[in-house]
Parts: sequence; C-alpha cells; structure tokens
Amino acid sequence: MREPADLKALAPVQLPALAQEIRDEIIAVTSASGGHVGPNLGVVELTIALHRVFETPRDQFVFDVSHQGYIHKLLTGRGGSFFQKLRQTDGASGFLSRDESPHDAFGAGHAGTALSAALGMATARDLLGTDEHVVALCGDAAFTCGITMEALNNVVTSTKRLIVILNDNEWSIARNVGAIAKYLNRLSTSRTYNRAYHDLEKFFTSLPGGPDMHRLFTKWKRETKDFFVESSLFEKLGLRYLGPIDGHDLDELIKNLEFAKNSDTPVLLHVLTKKGKGLQVALDHPEKFHGSSPYDPKTGENPAQSSGSQNPARQNLQDVFGHALVRFARGNPRIVGITGAMPSGTGLTHLQSALPAQFFDVGIAEEHAVLFAAGLATKGLRPVVAIYSTFLQRAYDQIIHDICLQKLPVVFCMDRAGLSANDGPTHHGLFDIAYLRCVPGATIMQPKDEDELVDMLHTALQHDGPSFIRYPRGTGPETTLKQNPAALPIGQAELLREGSDLALWALGPMLEDALALAAKLESENGLSVAVVNARFAKPLDRDLLLAQAATIPLIVTLEDHVVNGGFGTAVLETLQDAGTKTTVERIGWPDQFVGHGSSVAQLRAAHGLSPEAIYSRVLTRFASDKSH
Repeated sequence: MREPADLKALAPVQLPALAQEIRDEIIAVTSASGGHVGPNLGVVELTIALHRVFETPRDQFVFDVSHQGYIHKLLTGRGGSFFQKLRQTDGASGFLSRDESPHDAFGAGHAGTALSAALGMATARDLLGTDEHVVALCGDAAFTCGITMEALNNVVTSTKRLIVILNDNEWSIARNVGAIAKYLNRLSTSRTYNRAYHDLEKFFTSLPGGPDMHRLFTKWKRETKDFFVESSLFEKLGLRYLGPIDGHDLDELIKNLEFAKNSDTPVLLHVLTKKGKGLQVALDHPEKFHGSSPYDPKTGENPAQSSGSQNPARQNLQDVFGHALVRFARGNPRIVGITGAMPSGTGLTHLQSALPAQFFDVGIAEEHAVLFAAGLATKGLRPVVAIYSTFLQRAYDQIIHDICLQKLPVVFCMDRAGLSANDGPTHHGLFDIAYLRCVPGATIMQPKDEDELVDMLHTALQHDGPSFIRYPRGTGPETTLKQNPAALPIGQAELLREGSDLALWALGPMLEDALALAAKLESENGLSVAVVNARFAKPLDRDLLLAQAATIPLIVTLEDHVVNGGFGTAVLETLQDAGTKTTVERIGWPDQFVGHGSSVAQLRAAHGLSPEAIYSRVLTRFASDKSH
C-alpha cells in the first residue's frame, strides 16, 4: 500500500486476503528482528476498517501506547524495506512518531495517553471550526490509567464529536487486573444481553426481508440496550456505547465505524479482539509475545533459548533482582513487591510465584503504585517498587510529595536505566538521575555487576529512607554472586585502581569501559589512571573525590545517562562548592532525544560514546589541560 486510498480501491471481498497478507508480513518481520507481535496481530481487521472508513492524515488516529501501529504504518506507505528494518537503524520506529509520517497524528510509547490527547485535538478542531474526525484507539489496559479516567470525565464538557475505540483483549503485557478489567469482562460476556441479542437476531433474519429487518433490529438494539442490561459506565459519563462487537469481523467493524462517524455525540465502540490472532504460539503465550525478540514462528522459541547453552552467570539483571527479592522476602514477611502491569519485565514473576501474598500488580497505574507503596510503608512494611526508569517518570509528584517528603523507606528498582535500543526515545531511561538527584533525601545507586545489585537491594532494604537502584536492560558482566550479600556504606565509592594523571569515575555499566580505557591510556600513553566505581550518584563519595582532586589534574566521569543534570554534573557541583580547580570532563548522552537503533553499541557510536571516541576525547582533554 502506497497510501490509504489504495485500500479504499479494493473490493470488500479482497479485504480478508489483505488482512492475511499483513499478518504474514508482521510475522516475517518480527520473527527476524523482534517487535510487538501480539498487539499488532490482534488489530489487523480493526486498522483496515478504520482506514476504510476514515481518511488520514485529514482524519486523525491517536493510538494509545502505539506499539500496535504496525498495520497503520503498512497502510500509509511505510512498507517494503523500511518496515523490514523495523526498530533497526534507518528503519521504521516500533511506535508512532510525528517525525516519521504525517499520518501519525500523535506520538506515544506509554499507556493511557490517547484519550486525553484525542480530546484535546477534538476540542481544538471545534474551536477552529474544522470538521475532521478524531479517533482514539485505547487498549482495555489503558482504562486502568488514572489519566484515561480523568479524560473520560471531561469528554462531554469538551466536545460533542469524538470516537473512542476500546480494544478489549483482556491483556496489557500481563493479564489485566482490577475492577475495570472485571467490569469490561461483564460487559462482553453478559449472558442476559448476549442470549437476547442472538435470539432476536435469529428471529429477525428469519422473517421475509430478513436483511432489512436485521438492520432495523440492530438500530433498535442500540437504542434500547438498557432493556437488557443497565447503562454502561461509559454512557453514565456521556459517551454513546456501541458493542461489544467482534474485532475480527470486517463487515461489522465497518458498519459500526460508519455509525460512529455520523454520530452527533461522543461514541465509544467496544471491540473484542484476540491478542496474537494468526500466530498460534502468540495466542498460546500472549505475555511473551506482547513484545518479543526474534523467534521461530512455529515453536515460539528465541534463538538463545533453542541453543541450550545459556550461561547461568549471565542471567538478566531483572531476574537477578527478582530472585534476590524472593530470598529477602522469605526471611522478612514485611517485604512486598509492587509492579505496574510488568511482572515479567521487572522480574517480579519470581515473587508472584513464590510468595503471592507479598506481590501486588496494580495495573498500568504508576502513580498509584508509588502512593500505594507509601501507604504500606507508613504501617511498617518494606515496599519494593519495580518500574522501568522511563515509566517512573509518570509518578514524579508521588516520589517527591508522598515518599521523599515523608522520608518513607520505599525501595525503587528501576530497570531499563540507560538505552532500550530498539524501542527508542519513549523507552530510554536516560533522565532518572537528573530528576531524582534534586529531591532531598533520595539515595541513588547503580551497581557495576549482578553481585553488587544484590548488595544494593540488601542495603536499600535496611536503609531508613527512600532508595533508588538503577540498572540497564539485559545481562551484567559475568560474575559470581556471594553467598551472603554485603551492606554497602551509603555514599561510599569503590577505588579499584590508583593513579596520578587522571581519575575515571564510572557509574554502573560504564565501569567496564573505564577499566579498559585506563589500561589503554597506560599502555599506549604511559599515563597513570585511577578508576573509581562510584556506586552512588547521591550521596557522592565527597571525601574520596576531594582527596583525588587535590593531587589529580583531570577527573573524567562516565555515565549511561544524559550529561545535563546527571552524575557528572553532581561531581562538577561538588568540586565547585569546595573551591577546587580540578578539570572535569563529563561523558554521557547528549542533550537530545536519542532515537531507536539496531543495538546499544550502534547508538553509542552514533553519539560519540564508542570506546574509541571516548579514548580520543579523554586523551585530547588531558593534552589540552597539560599544555596550559
């Protein structure tokens, strides 16, 4: 498809074949390079129907999260080699992006944003006097987000024309939880409603002129739903509720979308879909295939799994954390784990399985997760909140106002700190040190390896105040875990190597680079290089830093974080406050949003953070300072 008009030119009988072609392409591309498999396979017919009825970019679609936007990309001229390099360098983004296409009306990567944004766009349309349609496509999990409920509360006071698609597949990443999920299930499975509907449908279609009678019945059904079931929550909030309907029936989808298009009131269309439809392994394992690395479409296995040679010492950091939390929680029933719909991604599935009474999944509700933890902590529990760095941004007010201000001993374990290369800027965890470092009472740490991660969790669980542990996606360096974890002195760095010409202060995964850099500077240039495992971004080891600054002319900081406001800035401020004249070279990510790419190494090279580029930069700075 070069443009949506090509879709409109197809005959209705050709649409099922198009749907199959799209599924085949999605499976071929994601099995080779990974991606969000299940969410996209579930909305093929829905997206075709939307483009059949509406006209983008004039009409505007706002996708919640937008990881289900692959079909939209294929139907708006982004197929071929561009789509085949999905989530890779110079290929299509895994999410929607206003920079990528005029058909992407609103970019996203976090859940719960679509309805508010769409309502703003619809209201602006009304104020400007234009007549385009605005459609918000929301997954059922989005309705566990407070921001979506806030938007629902404002729909009827803001506009009379808005179309909301509720894509109900009962899953976010994990199975949906809470009262909203149960309510939607009741809406979609009401025996009274469905039995009456199907019996009356059969009756009307059996009469002479059956098709016409069925159309009249369908209209009457919409008008008299409350005869069978009470008004839906959405109707109480002022939206006209249509559904539930089969999200894989193109004819039914198109008919209902046409009705919504011509409605003079806000409409919510409740669509039932199957996450992973068309790929049996995705249907059987919806959580795994929400977002998957490359896989075998027949077996569902990932290449690393099928090799049978995975080294247990190289387990993912999320699993190191998860196993350690289980160990600590077994010994202390006051320790509890909290996740926002990410039990597998954060490693909390281990706690869920071993100690379910000490595990809480609150759905996609990060603000609630943090404030819930605060309440638990006031009663003497030790909550551990496991949330990706990028998602914790959503709970910033709760971190300041409810946790740190009250000095509550809540532990935050922030996975995906650093780059999530294929996912791009919405998922990179590059800002957490900056947004946490300014908060009084926050203790921020990052481990150099798996063993130190366990030590830091052990330390945080004993600390009488809020703690934040950040660590990257994937595995750490190959290391052996101690039998008994050690409690680290808060704010104390680890001096790994003495030196007199310059000192490298590295945080987390940058320590490996620092050690290699020190060896190269010594062997090739004869420099004496100190290496420090900083461990703490706050509080800094001020004593060690000032002692080195008194004799060493250049201090280099290395962090997997933006330079502005980060760890290097903390070092610079500490030296400035002490009146020290030592030069500081800060190495980290630049002041820009980093895009998606094939790998972390590729993105580092593109932004001047390859080992070679860092070596050249440090050597140049040392030579420059020496010449002065």
